[in-house]
Amino acid sequence: MRISAKADYAVRAALELAAAEDPPIKAERVADAQGIPLKFLENILVDLRQGGLVTSQRGPSGGYRLDRPPDAITVADVVRAVDGPLASIHGDRPEATEYRGAAQELQTVWVALRASMRFVLEGVTLADLVERQVPAEVLSLAREPDAWMRR
Repeated sequence: MRISAKADYAVRAALELAAAEDPPIKAERVADAQGIPLKFLENILVDLRQGGLVTSQRGPSGGYRLDRPPDAITVADVVRAVDGPLASIHGDRPEATEYRGAAQELQTVWVALRASMRFVLEGVTLADLVERQVPAEVLSLAREPDAWMRR
């Protein structure tokens, strides 16, 4: 599984907004805090706004803020807002794939992969990350002996 730069930046930007003590905050502040190119961030913020996760306010005291409380926004919500479905095969959802012969059970693997991604990404909210309270189930996966090994 690959996490796109756009998804990574989007989650980091959403976390900056979640942690902001005095929203709204300017895109420049988010970009500086996370080392995100401003033009790229502005496009991401548009996607997050269209996804119903962020709202913007114009004017000298304007900027961006989350449109819902941080405990009501999951990492999956942010990823979907900028990249679409969590898992797709050739642009289709796993359940829409069809395989024959020796590859027949491959659809089951893709569906299971999506389910495991959902388990982790839907199980972690922005508030969890800002408060450094990653759910125990996710911590358990990250603490598996081979989780940190490159393969």
